[in-house]
Amino acid sequence: MRALARHYPDGHRLPPHRHPRGQLIHAASGVMELATRDRIWLIPPGQALWVPPGIEHRLRARGAVELRSVYFHPDALPAAAPDEPASVRVSALLGALLDRAAAIAEDPPPDERDRRILDLIGWELDWSAATPWSLPTGHDPRLARLCAAILADPADRRGLAAWGEQVGASARTLARLFRAETGMSFDLWRRQARLLLALPRLAAGEAVTSVALDLGYGNPGAFAAMVRRATGQPPRRG
Repeated sequence: MRALARHYPDGHRLPPHRHPRGQLIHAASGVMELATRDRIWLIPPGQALWVPPGIEHRLRARGAVELRSVYFHPDALPAAAPDEPASVRVSALLGALLDRAAAIAEDPPPDERDRRILDLIGWELDWSAATPWSLPTGHDPRLARLCAAILADPADRRGLAAWGEQVGASARTLARLFRAETGMSFDLWRRQARLLLALPRLAAGEAVTSVALDLGYGNPGAFAAMVRRATGQPPRRG
């Protein structure tokens, strides 16, 4: 195992890449966006994302990000580690372990105390605490471009016909692609995308009205109702 800490400014991007080791990614502050070929995840504070060995992914910082990463050798993956990326809750202990592990130097090799700290990280991972901080984006390049554009500007209210002119497909084709590749209609996917982008901001204490307006909701009450339907809880008032 090895661990590292990185700081990324707002908007920083890492191009598509893959690792021979399994990777646990945790944003100690800020929100990191990770995308694979057909799905996108957000990694806010309090969450971590497991990326199995060999999975191609790209990263983008949403705000300034303090990142913690731990790499596991393929022969020493955490017990019951999923074969697909999975988001897990970061307990207070796991967060402290990740911070401590990032301070362990590779040279000289870790001593016995450091090795025990690294080993504890694998034991503290609770795969049953996975959380749905992800959204499918599909394989078709036209659909992928549309999804990326909405995630970049969720306040854009254009319908499928207008989007079709931009990505080179008819509204009917895009509607079919959404159903076939994401399992959702366009309207539902856009609502889910806005929810995905809203939750980490609300969890960080941003005002409901500010988040609602940024996501294209002219009426904060409608936004609050959407959050309540999806999570069972009203957003914090602000």
